[in-house]
Amino acid sequence: MKIRELSKDESPPMELLLSADPSREIVEKYVHKGRCFTAEEDDHVVGVYVMLPTRPETVELVNIAVKQIYQGRGIGRKLVMNAIEEAGKAGYKTLEIGTGNSSLGQLALYQKCGFRITGVDRDFFVKHYTEPIFENGILCRDMVRLSLEIEAP
Repeated sequence: MKIRELSKDESPPMELLLSADPSREIVEKYVHKGRCFTAEEDDHVVGVYVMLPTRPETVELVNIAVKQIYQGRGIGRKLVMNAIEEAGKAGYKTLEIGTGNSSLGQLALYQKCGFRITGVDRDFFVKHYTEPIFENGILCRDMVRLSLEIEAP
């Protein structure tokens, strides 16, 4: 598997990005402002992530997705670890990520990769998304915020 950054003239894999964030309007806003990376196997995109600078020395992992048929193979972890590496190379000191209160697998993954919970944006998904989101039988209401301090290479 190869992870690479898309060039500005390449189209991002919108269908895959929308599997992690159902708002096309929101995805289109951040995907063109950030850096988009894809994981590819046999010239097929199997995963994607987007990083977006938010403050000096801070970047946020705003979207990460793996095609359903490839989930459970460690690709998500490889994408997160690649994001940490790329953020460090770019000189960022902090990598942040937010996920839904109902995203149990993602919360576990991010903590296994070294992220710590830093806060909760109450009712984030209720306020910013027109349709309710359910995962694991739970209404996704709150954004759980996590961050990781990046060690200098």
